[in-house]
Amino acid sequence: MNLLDGVKILSFNHYLAGPLAAQTLADLGADVIAVEPIEGAFQRNWAVANHFVAGDSVNHLATGRNKRSLAVDLKHPDGIAAVKKLVATADVVMENFRPGTMAKLGLGYDTLKAINPGLIYAVATGFGSEGPYKDRPGQDLLLQAMSGLAMRTGRADGEPTAVGAVIVDQHAASLYAMSILAALFARTKTGKGQLVEVNLYQAALDLQVEPLTAWLNGAPSPTSRGPAGIAAWFSPGPYGIHATADGHLAISMASPKALAVALESEALKQFGDTDSFSKREEITRIVAARLKQKPTADWLPSLEAARIWHAPVQDYRDLESDPQLKHLGVFKSAESAGGAPIRMIAHPARYDGQAPEVRLVPQRLGAQTREVLGEIGYGAAEIEAMVAGKAVGVAR
Repeated sequence: MNLLDGVKILSFNHYLAGPLAAQTLADLGADVIAVEPIEGAFQRNWAVANHFVAGDSVNHLATGRNKRSLAVDLKHPDGIAAVKKLVATADVVMENFRPGTMAKLGLGYDTLKAINPGLIYAVATGFGSEGPYKDRPGQDLLLQAMSGLAMRTGRADGEPTAVGAVIVDQHAASLYAMSILAALFARTKTGKGQLVEVNLYQAALDLQVEPLTAWLNGAPSPTSRGPAGIAAWFSPGPYGIHATADGHLAISMASPKALAVALESEALKQFGDTDSFSKREEITRIVAARLKQKPTADWLPSLEAARIWHAPVQDYRDLESDPQLKHLGVFKSAESAGGAPIRMIAHPARYDGQAPEVRLVPQRLGAQTREVLGEIGYGAAEIEAMVAGKAVGVAR
């Protein structure tokens, strides 16, 4: 995939949102160089479920694809000098440190813009680079809590609930990559670089644009979370996930009349379409009680025949045999840089029917340090002196 062929990106990113955004751009053909500390970025050394594969954190496996790795000490003068030489050749610098960190290192926007006026300097923070929250730690769970997302997720008779994935970080990653692409496009017309900023707090609100807009404009919200098992405070009945005799089914928007047919329920026949909101709790309780009377598989034919929007609730183990995911080629197998078999999630878009290939599996720390330095004019002896002086690191 060469959509971004010729675009060089320096990624000073750690955790999830930044590395994932950089991986998206790398998938599209950009030359993404992950600029990491000598000891490695956070996502190399920490893993969800504390799980590593042949020395590789699963977080690194999730976000390190198609990138080259440069290990450098940003507090060493020779390391900083090398980075500045590299910036002169780059199109984009990405960073997601706390506000002010890069400036303290001598790598702030004004400094790098003077080196490369066409540079796009892209920043992701927790709350923005200015304001009363700018120095707070920006982490997914904290943002779910602060943004109203946790308060609005779950059942009205239960507790505020965090979503079971780091969706704020992941949405921020998409916004981050999109903003960089917009700035690159603008530069083709103006010739000028610019500062691009995204933050997790606004990403968390952007995730809720539909319900939050409804609330801001006066939509009634007697409970923060959905009553009677309804999925959300703003949804009609029986929109939600309901137990069956052996599992769970999601029922989306459906008229009571259609549900009465699909579920063979006399009790639902009394309701009209306008009752989906006004009598949503009563409708939902009837549907929930009926669904418990049969196994999930037994409900599927009648729901399909009545054109009820529905889906069985699947776990990760079910995804491996999902025929649509197999058709799309979502799960990619490869050999890791450490020689172990690994599986990755494919880039989620196609271009003229083609999905981006895995050009590089997630690399070992400093695997391309010598290569990258050589490209900006350092000789072999200079590079080895920098390695010996611990200004840069190389893969072992």
